Amino acid sequence: MKLQRSSSALGEFIRSRRERIQPAHAGIQPLPGRRRTPGLRREEVAYLANVSVTYYTWLEQGKETNPSPEVLDSISNALRLDEDEREYMRSLIAIHDTDPLTASLPPQRNPDFLQSLVQQLHYPSFITNEASDVITWNRAAELVIADFAQMDEQDRYMLNVVFLNEDYRKKLLNWDDFARYSVGIMRAGFERHRDNPLYVERFNRLYRESSVFAELWDQFEIRQKRVSTATYVLADGQEMEFEIHSASAIDSDPGLHWCFFVPSATTASKLTLLLEQDRLARL
Repeated sequence: MKLQRSSSALGEFIRSRRERIQPAHAGIQPLPGRRRTPGLRREEVAYLANVSVTYYTWLEQGKETNPSPEVLDSISNALRLDEDEREYMRSLIAIHDTDPLTASLPPQRNPDFLQSLVQQLHYPSFITNEASDVITWNRAAELVIADFAQMDEQDRYMLNVVFLNEDYRKKLLNWDDFARYSVGIMRAGFERHRDNPLYVERFNRLYRESSVFAELWDQFEIRQKRVSTATYVLADGQEMEFEIHSASAIDSDPGLHWCFFVPSATTASKLTLLLEQDRLARL
């Protein structure tokens, strides 16, 4: 799939949401006449949002890219957006208002310090950079999530692990839900990276090589990062359940993202035993 820059990311998004809503679900009687497009007409969204049809049309066409917060709220209500989608809309305006020349360079990174962070935790933990490459991890992450040490550096991109690593797909029992969540997060941040050649190259590979990724991408679901869960089945058949937590801007570096997997009560003892067995085997 070749990416094309739309005239307006905001327009593309609200059009996708308009086409998903039927008049009955929006609480209005459909306007008379033949309906040539799925979902609501522009006139119906404009009516629900209390804006002019012309102004709403300009928003979809990219002729207006800086609506007021009040207008955004009205359109969000009309389109029945959830909180993740509302946050995404607000982020699109923020991206439009940001001057790229004012962006500061990230501070110099200390690999030894980052490694010491993840080593402090006995449960699975890793740190990714701004490109979502896993750059450091601990032994628990190798044993439970994926053996990052055995991967080529370019394969440590987390979405490649999720969608292109068949072993990982078999290991993660709730892979379907996690895959949908991952694509929704990528969608939410896509506009910030659209001009990054590496980001686009990786997107094109995923879209080309994973039919599931392509299908989920085309559904245009939006997700913001939340605490999620992952259940892994290990080689010996035992299952381990974790809550996935994260932290950003590590050591004042906004490009770094720290991910740690907190075990459930029943998994904690299993993990402790697994790590002890591994320690003894490595002596």
